[in-house]
Amino acid sequence: MHSRSQAAQASTDVVSQNRPSRQINVVLRPYDPPQALSTEIEKSSTGIDLERHHTFAEINKEFDRLIGLQHIKDIAFELYAMIQMNRRREQAGLASSNQVYHMLFKGNPGTGKTTVARIMAKMFQQLGILSKGHLIEAERADLVGEYIGHTAQKTRDLLKKSMGGVLFIDEAYSLARGGEKDFGKEAVDTLVKAMEDHKNQFVLILAGYSDEMDSLIQTNSGLPSRFPIHIDFPDYHVDQLLQIAETMAKDQDYVLMPQTLALLKDMILEEKVMSPHLFSNARFVRNLMEKAMRNQAVRLLSLYPEQSPGKLELMTLHAEDLKSERK
Repeated sequence: MHSRSQAAQASTDVVSQNRPSRQINVVLRPYDPPQALSTEIEKSSTGIDLERHHTFAEINKEFDRLIGLQHIKDIAFELYAMIQMNRRREQAGLASSNQVYHMLFKGNPGTGKTTVARIMAKMFQQLGILSKGHLIEAERADLVGEYIGHTAQKTRDLLKKSMGGVLFIDEAYSLARGGEKDFGKEAVDTLVKAMEDHKNQFVLILAGYSDEMDSLIQTNSGLPSRFPIHIDFPDYHVDQLLQIAETMAKDQDYVLMPQTLALLKDMILEEKVMSPHLFSNARFVRNLMEKAMRNQAVRLLSLYPEQSPGKLELMTLHAEDLKSERK
């Protein structure tokens, strides 16, 4: 019995000596295995298994990087499903509707309109709706000329560049602000004609504040029927904006201290209260974060003029890195 105990002890000692020194870090990983999560991740909000829809699954990964905006992700899947069913109806010899994909994006600045437009362009290209899938961003100055006839030519040139892709016009309501004699009206008329002459050769997305966009649609009788898809972009909640800030930091190998997050939250709340109609949502947060990174660089350079700070110091954003941005 005694010899058996000694043998067992010797065996235990051998195992202990051969065991990797940090095995416990492997056993106690804080994250679940990716395979356990894949079933949840690869499903749409309708419960459809996206692994069986490879094209949309790839696009959905880009949508999943966006904070919030679930209703927009649902609309994107509806479009995907409609395109698929129209093709199957054609194969079955059934009538299929000739879908129009021009859209109105309505919401305040910094709510993700341009990013969603870029993902939509890629989705339409991968589904064969658009031949190129590129995004052309424009504003009033890119369309409106300085004399009679100049506006129509500028707008046609822009449309030509957009063929096979998406033309995204931000603050599009500004095209209707000048009244009947303003050249913006000529730009709208040219866009309407192009939507008729070049059906399904490009997608037009007009974006801007909700009320102003509703007014724009009424300035030309041909506009309402040509924009079947209206998407609202709500303002982000404060917690969502903090999540956006943390994601930005993580993507660039920065870490936000708890005090930094607390101060950032105060600054967001203050800005929303002081400038509710001018608050630029994620754009405001991005500007704060970029300024904080520059402030951190200046702070560290003054502390370490000739030597490199430690890795943790290079990564950490302190509350003082945000403070100088406050007005």
